Formats: sequence, C-alpha cells, structure tokens
Amino acid sequence: MDAHTLLLAAPRGFCAGVDRAVLIVEKALEAYGAPVHVRHEIVHNKHVVEALRRKGAVFVEDETEVPEGAVIVFSAHGSPPEAYENSRALGHTLIDATCPLVTKVHQSARRYARDAMDIVMVGHAGHQEVIGTTGQARDRIHLVETPEDVDGLSFADDSQVTYITQTTLSMDETADVVERLNQRFPGLKQPKSQDICYATQNRQDAVKELATRCDLVLVVGSETSSNSKRLVEVSKDRSVPAYLIDDASEIDAAWLEGVGTVGLTSGASAPELLVEEVIDWFTDRGLETVDTVLVVEEDVEFSMPANLARRLAEQPAAG
Repeated sequence: MDAHTLLLAAPRGFCAGVDRAVLIVEKALEAYGAPVHVRHEIVHNKHVVEALRRKGAVFVEDETEVPEGAVIVFSAHGSPPEAYENSRALGHTLIDATCPLVTKVHQSARRYARDAMDIVMVGHAGHQEVIGTTGQARDRIHLVETPEDVDGLSFADDSQVTYITQTTLSMDETADVVERLNQRFPGLKQPKSQDICYATQNRQDAVKELATRCDLVLVVGSETSSNSKRLVEVSKDRSVPAYLIDDASEIDAAWLEGVGTVGLTSGASAPELLVEEVIDWFTDRGLETVDTVLVVEEDVEFSMPANLARRLAEQPAAG
C-alpha cells in the first residue's frame, strides 16, 4: 500500500435528524418492548437497519402491513398525510421520527397550498422524502429534477408560484434549476430561506476541501443513500477519484496504488463505527498519519417526540 496519510472530513456521518431517528427506534423498543414496527428504513444505511432489526425493530414499506394497535415509528424521511390517517384508523401508537427540517418543508408546502399557490419542488422522483412532501399538497406541487424539466412547466400567473427543495440536495445541486425557474417565471415568489439541510451542505463542503488535498476519497455509506452517493460525485467533479463503500471490507487495495493521501468521509446515515473500522484497516497496513480536516463545527440537536418522551418518563427507574 502506497498511502501514507489519511485525512478525515469533519463534519461527517450522522446528522442530528438521523441521530434522533435511530435513537427514537431504540427508545421505543425500550419503552414499549419488541416488536416496534418502522415504516420504511429508518435511515438509508444497511448496517443501522440490521442492528435495529436484531434489537426487535420490524421494517415495513407500508403502515397497513402493521397489526392493529401496534407501535409504529415513521422514518426520518417524512411520510404523506394518508400514511398518518391509515395508522390512526388502525389504532397504532404512532411515533413520528420525521426530521424536523423535513417537517419544516412540509409546513411550508401546506401553507403555500392554503394560499392557492403553485409549488415547484426540486427533488428526485421516487425518493421517500419527495413522496412525503408532495403528499402534503398533491394537487399543487410540480416536481422537477433538472433545468430542462422547468421548461415543461406553464403557469397562468407566475406571481402565484414558489418553490421548495428536497432537504438532502445542496445549494450547488439546486442552483441551476432555481436559476432556470427565475428566468422562466420572473414573478416567482422566493421562499423565505433555502430548505437545504445544514448537514448536506456541510458534508459536501468538507469533501470539496478534501479534494484539494487528496489523491483519492472514500465515502462510507450505503448505495440506497442519495446523500452518500452525492459525496462521491462531489469529489469526482473535482477530478479526484472516489468510491462508495458500505464498510472496510469493500476497500480494494488496487485503488491505492500510487496514492499518497486518502480522504475519508461518511454520509449522513453512516455510523461512526464504520469509519473507525476503515481507519483501522489503514493503520493495520502501516499507515503513518491520520489527521482531521475541520470545515465547520456542528452543534445541532433535536428533541424526542412528545409522546415518546412522556412514555419514557413514566417508566419505572432502573434498579
């Protein structure tokens, strides 16, 4: 192995929304006992999902698969209103792990719809977050992914048009689409703030910095994680080779031939333990230096859902 330096991106890994969502499932199991059903993968990482499954979480794609009266956790990505209605009809104890930043976008969509506005959503079709958000105002939201998609839109009054974005897209990713929207619809109402997840932007900015210092970048994350795959693309966009790996077992030593400095980061749903295993992989092979590249400090925390917090408070003290 030629690599002699490993640079760790900071920030990396779990964002506050993911950290909260995983903790919610763990605390729900503690408060109610197994099984606790989870609508969709709680976060897009196979190691996290398998660890929770071993503890008693049961993952389903649809709330109607869950028995009447059971406990269900809705995933961090957000869900459409009919999912909540179905769960209530089935008498579920529903614990909502939707990321508060996604909830904020949902609230904006409903507010715009109440004001009879057309809403353009910038996002990826089929992504769980997009499904949940478009469900908030199905008759009012028009999904676009590219500037070319914008060209296919037509509105009678562009002063009654605004836009929202998928939180896991960075400002770089949405810039071209937003520019085209403003060109096509001069009266477009600008949202009060970009609905960009701070963690998405920070992790991409950290990879940009790594790319100025590294010969190769490794991203720890699952193939199902769009934000992890985007980190790979950010590096490649800067002509630095990059690979997405679920864990250290997927590292190919051939990638490291002629490589002196390796950058390492992880997607917002990848646990730090997997990063530590990659570091061990390198140090076990004689790596000389491990340093951190700090781009910005993160101190965001989100509270537990109120109904789960109450249930936990009612639990008898251990011992």
